[in-house]
Amino acid sequence: MKIADGLKADASLRIVELPLGEAQARVRSGKLTVAVVIPQGFGDAAGKALFNAADKPEIPVFYDPSQSTTLAMVKGMLTQQVMQIVSAEMFGGQTGEKFMDTSLKQLEQEAAQGKGRPELRDMLASVRKFQQTEQASAAKDGADGVAGGAGGDAGKSKAGLSMPFATKDEALSSGPKYNGYAHSFAGMSVQFILFMGVDMGIGILLARRMGIWNRLLAAPVSLTAVLLARAVSAAVIASGLLVAIFLCAMLIFKVQIANPLGFAGVGLCFALMTAGFGLLIAAFGKTPEAARGIAVFATLIMVMLGGAWVPSFVFPAWMQQLTVAIPTRWAVDGFDAVTWRGLGMEGALGPMGVQLAFAAVFAGLAIWKFRRDQH
Repeated sequence: MKIADGLKADASLRIVELPLGEAQARVRSGKLTVAVVIPQGFGDAAGKALFNAADKPEIPVFYDPSQSTTLAMVKGMLTQQVMQIVSAEMFGGQTGEKFMDTSLKQLEQEAAQGKGRPELRDMLASVRKFQQTEQASAAKDGADGVAGGAGGDAGKSKAGLSMPFATKDEALSSGPKYNGYAHSFAGMSVQFILFMGVDMGIGILLARRMGIWNRLLAAPVSLTAVLLARAVSAAVIASGLLVAIFLCAMLIFKVQIANPLGFAGVGLCFALMTAGFGLLIAAFGKTPEAARGIAVFATLIMVMLGGAWVPSFVFPAWMQQLTVAIPTRWAVDGFDAVTWRGLGMEGALGPMGVQLAFAAVFAGLAIWKFRRDQH
């Protein structure tokens, strides 16, 4: 279809053709921003509606409720393509010729009965006469493109024209009505708790400087046990902070947690990832001062790329693909999935698994470094 081809040619859009059910599922889960359904026979119906404000065909548009800005952009581009293609066809194509012939006959019958719109009849008669003249000239000269080009210029006339279609917008979400505060609190929680993990790591470095760490290791417990105890305590504190933050979000800003079990799982996995991040800082940091500067910079970069400051969907496509390697991206997406998106455990298991993997990698590297330094 020409409309779809025109949208695909736009560099600012990434168009994929999908079955309706799959497209709706992707929009509902946040994997797709907008789904546009162009019904069969839309071109003919839109052409007829170009001169008649009534009986406009509808284009169903399904969109992610968090991306109203993108919806407006897509609808604007869709309107541009429809107007260009429909007007070109109606003023220069075979469909337009047939429609004008039929419309002229109908308008002449109405005029004989003292009804109708004489201005529209005169305009259509002039355009039809112009088309016939240009077609005769094109046939004589062999310039097949002349009539189409001239017809496009004629199509710029605004007299008697109306928008040839209407959109039927529908926000898709499995959960409660979209609440922008839910995403904001997810981003703030991720940033705040990560800084708590940084402080945990700096605390270990300070304990090593003051000799307290050596006293702990002198006890009849292994180094691994001491490190894991620190990590567990940090995870418990992080989980408590997360619950307190979202409790305020629910009471004050009416944020709804659609999947409590999924929320608990994502929150616990994020807390463990934060604890592993803190151990990593303690293991590879040489001094508290140097480690704090590097850790704060790394945390801010992770928070930014994870979509905590600016939603990840506004990033360029290449950056959206790159940020899947950032643990904070999975944390923010996980909290979105179990709050306003209302996804079930299938939306939470992915973020949970990735964060647990990062937690294991961070903790494993930290324990390996501590053991190597001990020897």
